[in-house]
Amino acid sequence: MNILLTGGAGFIGRWVAKRLLEDGHQVWIVDDFSNGRRENVHEFEQHPGFQELIAGDIKDENLLTQLFDAHHFDICYHLGASINVQDSIDDPRTTFNNDTVGTFYMMEQCRKHQVKVVFMSTCMVYDRCTDDTGITELHPTKPASPYAGAKIAAENMVLSYYYAYNLPVVVIRPFNTYGPFQKTGGEGGVVAIFVRNKLAGKDLQIYGEGTQTRDLLYVEDCARFVVEAGYSDRVNGQIVNAGLGRDISVNELARLVVGDENRIKHVEHIHPQSEIQKLLCNYSKAKELLDWEPSVSLEEGIKLTEEWIRTSYLM
Repeated sequence: MNILLTGGAGFIGRWVAKRLLEDGHQVWIVDDFSNGRRENVHEFEQHPGFQELIAGDIKDENLLTQLFDAHHFDICYHLGASINVQDSIDDPRTTFNNDTVGTFYMMEQCRKHQVKVVFMSTCMVYDRCTDDTGITELHPTKPASPYAGAKIAAENMVLSYYYAYNLPVVVIRPFNTYGPFQKTGGEGGVVAIFVRNKLAGKDLQIYGEGTQTRDLLYVEDCARFVVEAGYSDRVNGQIVNAGLGRDISVNELARLVVGDENRIKHVEHIHPQSEIQKLLCNYSKAKELLDWEPSVSLEEGIKLTEEWIRTSYLM
């Protein structure tokens, strides 16, 4: 198939590109490199299925028109977005324009050309989990940050194209994804930051009390879920979760990564109002409709992530 992948030079996008190329598709990537990096996709440039890496903005309607007119895309995996919760609180306009307005421009092209859309949303749209059965797709949403608000708005718009125009779409909500190629600085994920600080001999800093829990999904499991959602008609018009189905407190995670209580420090939370106290995924719908379930344990995933960070940053 001919596939358009937005945000394909980003952390998850890079793994989705790898999977799509391995499955034999022709892949075009659009990325503005506000978060993604060219070097993330260097290794694919000689792959026969890798068509083009376009430096561009999903809000550039002329660029999108040219792209969709020139290539008959079968699926659009729309991962391009502003993804930082704290940035969205400090600068909500940028997040809204990229995540909601940008998605609208993508939807219009996909409607015009009848291209299936896989829309990458986030578990951050959910209200806190209240029990150990986990968060299903019917769980209440709560836009605790402009990032979550922009994603909920975009989700509803994407689904409206299914109902109004019969366009095949699926909204996917992966839980906290981590693994190789994730940034290890302040804009990275908690696992990558903790592992990098451990290897650099620094303390692991935890915002607030550290009792908040996260459901951590290894990136290759996430990419497999993203790709499969595009292949299946069974999820059209649906919202589907993916996660490990196990949550861990940030305190426990820090201990698992560093193994030394003395290197764990608590600091004041920058934006405590945006914190979700408990995140635990119930992925039974993904298992039923896509025959998907995670295959990499948290312990194994942390080990793989640490190996990658050690060789990438410290050699």
